[in-house]
Amino acid sequence: MSDFHAAHGRLYGLMAEFDNRYDLIEAAKRSHAAGYRKMDAYSPMPIHGLEEALGFHEWRMPMLVLLGGIFGCVGGFSLMYWMAVHAYPMNIGGRPNYSWPAFIPPAFETTILCAAFAAVFGMLALNGLPRPHHPVFSVPGFALATRDKFFLCIESADPLFQVEATRKFLESLHAKEVNEVER
Repeated sequence: MSDFHAAHGRLYGLMAEFDNRYDLIEAAKRSHAAGYRKMDAYSPMPIHGLEEALGFHEWRMPMLVLLGGIFGCVGGFSLMYWMAVHAYPMNIGGRPNYSWPAFIPPAFETTILCAAFAAVFGMLALNGLPRPHHPVFSVPGFALATRDKFFLCIESADPLFQVEATRKFLESLHAKEVNEVER
């Protein structure tokens, strides 16, 4: 397939198959060192250090959860303040309407609730889910990624991607096989 096809959306990327996790980690490190950034790895088990080898330094998910928690805390505290001071003021035991220690438990609960919702919906959005089909599913042998094979896919959206040059690079990583991934 030519670079023309890759540029016009017919090629998702190139996928290399490896027999063990050590080869996959080494290939990911060398790919990242070569300048490739749009790539992903697939394995039948979690591999310690693979995300660092791929260059994943995600900060978006923790930031979403933090912002969700701050929103929940401010929202819960503001709701309690509005109810106790403006909407339904009650004289209970001669205490002032703005008795902030009573507002802390509901504010804490809304903090946890909104942070949890931000985590769930943020994870779904950042992972592009739900995705019933992904282009890598059509690669021959990819079903073995859930059993005993390891795969590294460099996407055609990567600025350094050129079909033949990337294929030669992946083959130089001692890949068992290199396949084209079509959309």
